[in-house]
Amino acid sequence: MTATPAEQEARRTAVILAAAQAIVGSAAVVAISLGGLAGHYLLGADKSLATAPVTGFNVGVAIGAIPAAALLRMLGQRNGFQMGTAITALGGLIATLALMQASFWLFVAGLLVLGVGGAFVQQFRFAAADNAPPEFKARAISFVLAGGVFTAIIGPQIVIFTRDLLAPVMFAGAFAAILGLAAAGAVFLSFLRVRDRVPAHDEHVDEPARGLSEIVLQPQFAVGLLCAVGSYALMSFVMTGAPLAMVGCGFSPDEAAIGISWHVMAMFGPSFFTGALITRFGKETIVATGLVLLIACAIVALSGIQLWQFWTALILLGLGWNFAFIGATAMVAGSYRNSEKGKVQGVHDFILFGSVAFGSLTSGAVYNAWGWEMLNWVVFPVTLVCLGALGALFMIKRKSPASA
Repeated sequence: MTATPAEQEARRTAVILAAAQAIVGSAAVVAISLGGLAGHYLLGADKSLATAPVTGFNVGVAIGAIPAAALLRMLGQRNGFQMGTAITALGGLIATLALMQASFWLFVAGLLVLGVGGAFVQQFRFAAADNAPPEFKARAISFVLAGGVFTAIIGPQIVIFTRDLLAPVMFAGAFAAILGLAAAGAVFLSFLRVRDRVPAHDEHVDEPARGLSEIVLQPQFAVGLLCAVGSYALMSFVMTGAPLAMVGCGFSPDEAAIGISWHVMAMFGPSFFTGALITRFGKETIVATGLVLLIACAIVALSGIQLWQFWTALILLGLGWNFAFIGATAMVAGSYRNSEKGKVQGVHDFILFGSVAFGSLTSGAVYNAWGWEMLNWVVFPVTLVCLGALGALFMIKRKSPASA
């Protein structure tokens, strides 16, 4: 069937945002792949805060969520997102200078600024959904996240080929390369069309905004947020500790970076068809499938510490995140009106990335105290709570479909 003009425009916007996701999003791969290792390198005898830089990045995403949403409303998507690339470049510059000065806390601050820039990247998926007709929203989100497939290639290759570029200062070259990523992303984002009004296909354009409490108490929103938080925080918790565990088991930083590359590929690769799966099977079913894959990740990780087991666990972790997070995002995106999107998206991402930051911070402490195994045992109770909430939502919808 021929796409409607609205779908064609939504597809164009999603493709531009996907390209920006691939490039600017690679800064997050650099931060996550090297943040813990660089923190370990900068610290003295006590390595318990080694993952604090990664936590700084996630805190930056959390505290930047609400301001990013507000700036996008005030400046428009094109100008707002380009401001985000400038903040990303600033974070890369601070992190580079911190490594050259061997300053641990300045490095944490640099990754926090980098995370604020990342908050704008996280808004790409909402921007794609907001510019799409209702039947195309899930696919628009998937389009954007599919750009992460190229992130999985670009980010780790930057880590491998640039981390010694400013030798003898370890890792500084990779963070300096973030300035180039930000500049390239700004070029792609310049092709976004400026809009001063809501697209005509928005079915909620004339409806007044409800109070925030009324929105968040909707079962679909509450369960969607819970599953988004649970899947993303778990992914951050396990992934942040994985490079430390691999290096601790005798594998090289390059092998750890390749493992993260496979993980990121698995995070975003399914996005080419996740939207279609959501359309066919429903959001809740895809979220549940993702949670089961996260459980499979923990089972593989607990089975041994060979390189193939680390890499397989990281692949399953990425697949589980993709299904659970895209499905949960689609649940949330379908629960608010256009007039409510600014406050809802900002609050959603503040809660989400605040939880992700907590996960990454505790990852280092848990790994140092109890090891790689404990990081994976935590997966079971969190996923079971999310699966229970999905079951409760299913029962609510059966009793009263309109209430969900």
